[in-house]
Amino acid sequence: MSKDGVDSGRRRFLLWSTSAVGAVGAVGVAVPFVKSWFPSARAEAAGAPVQVNVGKMQPGQAIRAEWRGKPIFVLKRSAEALAKLKEIGGLLKDPESKHETTKQPSYISGINRSIRDDIFVVVGICTHLGCVPQQKKELSPEEGAGFFCPCHGSKFDMAGRVFSGVPASDNLEVPPYSFKDDNTVVIGVDQGAA
Repeated sequence: MSKDGVDSGRRRFLLWSTSAVGAVGAVGVAVPFVKSWFPSARAEAAGAPVQVNVGKMQPGQAIRAEWRGKPIFVLKRSAEALAKLKEIGGLLKDPESKHETTKQPSYISGINRSIRDDIFVVVGICTHLGCVPQQKKELSPEEGAGFFCPCHGSKFDMAGRVFSGVPASDNLEVPPYSFKDDNTVVIGVDQGAA
């Protein structure tokens, strides 16, 4: 085959321009594909730590927040509610939160299940079937204040500990949290990691 009449300059131009258009097309397809591997801004925000101002809370007051798609209850417990926690141990399934299925950070211990006695942070999802319990000023005279799950009748005290004789088998989950300062709880960041 003879190369007579072949414009090599034009051939090079066509080869390079076709290659360039192909490369741009490949990048155009690859960029959205690679971006799909990363979480969306909404997904990142869902797992981000949440700050709750507890500075102006009154005893008995609760603030509801959301972290990782879960309802979080932040409560300011009164001195009476804290005293009641010591009295009702015999009515509970797991008063010391020792069951291996109890979910709480390692730095949470004791009957108050909190870093500070007056501020309690808990995931507001019943451990029976995942309903959202309601805060009650009094479950009964001997039980005191706590949480009641209207779906199946499970009851929890003001430390999220489950009462005996109800369908739920575990205490409410305590999420990782810490105090940024005296007035700010950071949900999603472990104590000592803040």
